[in-house]
Amino acid sequence: MIPVKNILIIAFFVFMIDQVTKLVVIHYMDLSGLLYIKFLPPIMNFKMAWNEGINFGLFASRSNAVKWFLIFIALVICLYFLVWMRNETKIVHQIFGGLIIGGAVGNVFDRLLYGAVADFINISCCGLENPYSFNLADTAIFVGVFGIILNLDRYKHVDED
Repeated sequence: MIPVKNILIIAFFVFMIDQVTKLVVIHYMDLSGLLYIKFLPPIMNFKMAWNEGINFGLFASRSNAVKWFLIFIALVICLYFLVWMRNETKIVHQIFGGLIIGGAVGNVFDRLLYGAVADFINISCCGLENPYSFNLADTAIFVGVFGIILNLDRYKHVDED
């Protein structure tokens, strides 16, 4: 039962860091009113975006049905990862699961609190302006999924003769 406990502890910390950064940037720094704050120009700035869909605003809708569907899907994915990794003994794999679950719960909390996911980190480079923003929960999900993909051979159960 320890792997599940570790995964949930990691998920909790990811969730808390995500929510604290959103609280500071969106409310304390008033990004929701200012909409744009130079942070580390020209590479990283804060640019407010309310994402009602999934990545890059795909399937965005102001519909309550879509919002609840996306919440449901995120929670099912969290439960799937928790069950899938319940016996995982390697801490690095537990971290990947915790990153995914914590990030997904952070975005679910946003949908419940704001009706949309609060995105604010905007990365641009080399004179090209990126129109999209993301948050730390998105980053945690990306790192967790990328880590699992890099370790897929570990999760395969191959019968040897």
